[in-house]
Amino acid sequence: MKTKPLLLAARKVLVNENTGSVEVSVVLTDDPTVHALNREYRGKDKPTDVLSFAQRDVHPGAVRIAVQSHETESLGDVIISVETAARQAKTQGIPLAHELALLTVHGILHLLGYTDDTEEGAEQMREKERQALSGVNI
Repeated sequence: MKTKPLLLAARKVLVNENTGSVEVSVVLTDDPTVHALNREYRGKDKPTDVLSFAQRDVHPGAVRIAVQSHETESLGDVIISVETAARQAKTQGIPLAHELALLTVHGILHLLGYTDDTEEGAEQMREKERQALSGVNI
């Protein structure tokens, strides 16, 4: 499995969002692990493709705590089910590496406070995903 596109897409979305020096943990795992996390933290008893766990409050109007210039802020964790990603990639006829890169970007956008629970929010996220994936050779 190619992980370089995932890394490049992650870096690009962070640069596009002008985050400065930040850290993001990306975990590639299986359906049972994501299913358990989805049930425990979201109350949804099923696997999903990606989960994001922010380390800071990202709701609108939240006060962002400034870190010292020599510190790296941890945005949080992105947990991706490779099994679900593989099924989605096969259904869409795209490489698994592309789907993993997309899910990574999607998860990072959630860590940054973007939501897709409205059509407007979903479209904004899709556009930011397109921007982050453009030029990433998959």
